[in-house]
Amino acid sequence: MEPTVTQLTNNLVASYAQVGGINHLDGKNLPSKRAVCELTTELLRLLFPGFFDEQPVHSSEIKVETAARLDTVLGRLEDEIRKSLEYNPPPELAKSRLRSAAHSLTLEFLGSLPRVRELLQTDMEAAYNGDPAALSKEEVIVAYPFVEAIAVQRLAHELYLKNIALIPRIMTEWAHSRTGMDLHPGAQIGTHFFVDHCTGTVIGETSILGDHVKMYQGVGLVAKSLAAGQQLRGQKRHPTIEDHVTIYAGATIMGGDTVVGEGSTIGANVFLTTSVPPHSLVVQEDANVKVMSKKDREKKRDEFHI
Repeated sequence: MEPTVTQLTNNLVASYAQVGGINHLDGKNLPSKRAVCELTTELLRLLFPGFFDEQPVHSSEIKVETAARLDTVLGRLEDEIRKSLEYNPPPELAKSRLRSAAHSLTLEFLGSLPRVRELLQTDMEAAYNGDPAALSKEEVIVAYPFVEAIAVQRLAHELYLKNIALIPRIMTEWAHSRTGMDLHPGAQIGTHFFVDHCTGTVIGETSILGDHVKMYQGVGLVAKSLAAGQQLRGQKRHPTIEDHVTIYAGATIMGGDTVVGEGSTIGANVFLTTSVPPHSLVVQEDANVKVMSKKDREKKRDEFHI
């Protein structure tokens, strides 16, 4: 006999009571994931006017359009930040002041957009100058997933610094799902940053990157061990990469005490857990590559089976 909707409902509601820890019932209204993702798209339009719009934006209309977009973002983002403050209120902030605090924090964040744009301009320069396949800076902005990932990270980092819960992670995970780059909003990233090909990049929360850092796909800046779990919260767990460092594909650099000195190059697939001095070349020498003809390989395989 097929179950009825009433039976299905009763079984599911019973699981809510039996399996705790993944329910959020009778709690504060959390920031809306959909709203935050939509707001992130609007923020990208503010950072790159004309690039994320379906219709062209004319210079004569930019002030009016920007004012209208800012007004919309201000109201919607303030609502989401208020929810974040209600979920995780600062200890010194009275409940009656949450709304005014949300308004002030939103204005401060929107006030940081010109500075974020200045940083992103250096990233665009690094991407264009560092990739001979790029035909123009316009191509870099509209076609390179790196641009979206770093723009969102730099926006989310501003909110992270203001101790706004949930929203920064929603933003960067939205970008992660779209670009393949997992950039934690807590990571400190200097100017002229570029990741070529982008896919599989991981930069952990307490990573610190200097200026003019270039990375390739599959690079991980990660913690040595997370066995201690929540006891590690707030500690420096991820590496520091100094200025003018290049890290090639597949390299993994681990640990909060690990420092890659300025001007160094980390080769492909290197597994690094210790610091290296400035101007080092770190390569993987353990793996041996052998080249043989396919005919010789088939002959050896036949001999093995005999």
